[in-house]
Amino acid sequence: MRVAVVTVGDELLVGETVNTNAAWLGRQLRDRGVTVERTTVVPDRTADIAKVVNEYHAAYDAVIVTGGLGPTHDDVTIDGVAAAFGRDVVDSEEALTWLAENGGYSRADLTEGTGEIPAGSRFLPNHEGVAPGCVVENCYVLPGVPGEMKRMFAEIEAEFSGAYQHVVTVDAAEPESALLDRLESVQQRFPVTVGSYPGECVTVRFEGDEAALVEEAAAWFRERTERPDGD
Repeated sequence: MRVAVVTVGDELLVGETVNTNAAWLGRQLRDRGVTVERTTVVPDRTADIAKVVNEYHAAYDAVIVTGGLGPTHDDVTIDGVAAAFGRDVVDSEEALTWLAENGGYSRADLTEGTGEIPAGSRFLPNHEGVAPGCVVENCYVLPGVPGEMKRMFAEIEAEFSGAYQHVVTVDAAEPESALLDRLESVQQRFPVTVGSYPGECVTVRFEGDEAALVEEAAAWFRERTERPDGD
């Protein structure tokens, strides 16, 4: 399963808020065997949201959008997603009923627009907040507040699955440039994905759907590489 993650918010673009939602979703999806192929941040603008969602829903098996839900002036995610699918934005009777029965909110208590979702979409309850989420075709719309987003994701996580990927890492006490020949050789010898990530040392990551092959590739590389611990 191939997924794109879209996070909405001007505060993410200017660095006022760290984009922890994208990182958390990436880990959750990876652990379910799902491949995240895009993570995109867009501003609080209806046209930008609509453009990205329209492109991604056609290209990937699913799109997860977080942020910008609610009735305030800059909460325009529902409008953008609705525009991407050519749908109207309507009051969800199911959402309003759920809020009344589970949150104790009468319609008079709620700010206008609180229960709006794209017409024909599936309502997702917000157990930690008020603004509802929804599913439009293959697009899942979740809140931006991390606690609300995580709780709502629990409602839909079973809908995301794929082949589990086994991962082994090897730390090397050599410059990345010195490892190029061995990195090329290990990729030629073993049908696994190999990535190298410089830091205090170079971490080489081996990934594949067959555990034995991943372990074998990592062992081959480990035996030919100087390690930080001297092994």
